[in-house]
Parts: sequence; C-alpha cells; structure tokens
Amino acid sequence: MTTPAPRRRLPSELAGIGLLAAVIALALGLGLVVDHYPFGFDRAIILGLRSWGGPSWLPRFLADVTALGGGDVLTLIVVIAAGALLVKRLWLTALALVAASLSGAWLIELVKNHVVRARPDIVEHLVSAKGYSFPSGHATASAIVYLTLAALVGQVTPDRALRRYGLIVAVLLVGLIGTSRVYLGVHWPSDVLAGWSLGTLWALGWWLATAKARAAIGGER
Repeated sequence: MTTPAPRRRLPSELAGIGLLAAVIALALGLGLVVDHYPFGFDRAIILGLRSWGGPSWLPRFLADVTALGGGDVLTLIVVIAAGALLVKRLWLTALALVAASLSGAWLIELVKNHVVRARPDIVEHLVSAKGYSFPSGHATASAIVYLTLAALVGQVTPDRALRRYGLIVAVLLVGLIGTSRVYLGVHWPSDVLAGWSLGTLWALGWWLATAKARAAIGGER
C-alpha cells in the first residue's frame, strides 16, 4: 500500500546555504576571469595559519577530522545510511543518496582533470595528499554526502527540530572538514570554497529531484 508523501517545501536553511554557495561560486568564477590563482587570500590564509600553528593537539585533531571526508569513510557512511533507509523501506531516499554520491564522485574527478590545478607548495603538507587540487575532493565529497543525507532524510522526517539538527550537524561537519584541508596545507582556500559550493549545489539539486520524484509516485512505501 502506498502512503501519500507529505508535500515539503524547500527548507529555508537549505535554500539559504544554496544561495550562499551560488554566490561564492559566482565570485570565484569572476575572480578567475580578472586574476590568476592562487588568489592573494589563498597565500595569506595558508601562511597565516602555518605561522599561527595553534595548540599542540590541533594538527592531530584536524588530521582525524579530515579523514571524515575521505573516500573510504564516506563510502562506509553511504552504505550504512542506505542500508538503514532500505530497512525502513525508504527505497527512493536510499537510491537517491547512492546516486548522488556516485555521480558526485564522478563530477569531482571530471572537474579536477579539467582544471588541473597543483596543490599548495608554500608550506609543508601535514598529511599525505595526491592528485589535483581544485576543487578540494574532501570538501566537495563531504558536502555531497553529508548534506545530501541530511537533506533527503529531512524529506521523510516529520520532526522539524530533528530535521534542523541534522542539517546543522552536516553543515558544521562539512565546514570543519574543509577547514582542516587548508590548515593541513594540502589545499588552497579557494579549492575548499569551490568544493563547498559545488557539493552544496549538488545536494540541493538532489533534494529537488527527489522531492519531485516522491510527489510523482505518491510516496515510497
């Protein structure tokens, strides 16, 4: 038996971060037209963070945090979350999460191989990093997975406070992962900004597509 899906409007929080992501993407695009990367703020931020250093425990802590945006961890998150959604018979949500994550990984590689931007070489890398720098794979992939998961689960969660909590946690986690990449010296700040923007807009797109699909089939149970 099919349970009609409640019509959900795009959450104001998700719309807000989507708008911010679009503005950042536009600003970076305009910056590339009139200037060359790395931008002045790229160098200033990386050198400033390395000069500051912070407390002795910070590099180790951020190295652990950055792993939460790695491919292995994100794959595990997607598998566990999709399994839980399938157990709840939320097959459309599970399918959308997997599709968003797989297509997002392909998109990241496509952009990286097109831009072919080198990683920062002005400070020592505090963790190993391979491949091209733009956009930050960790920033983009973590935004795609965590924000998409929070956004899609929010479509089937009636509790508004819980939906908001999930989105806030996702945003903070994605923000911390991206910031860790700059602190650890493996990405320019503009790499991370681009990754956040791309991943956020990808999550927003999948929210809209899934909402339309759910409305068209009248639910998923």
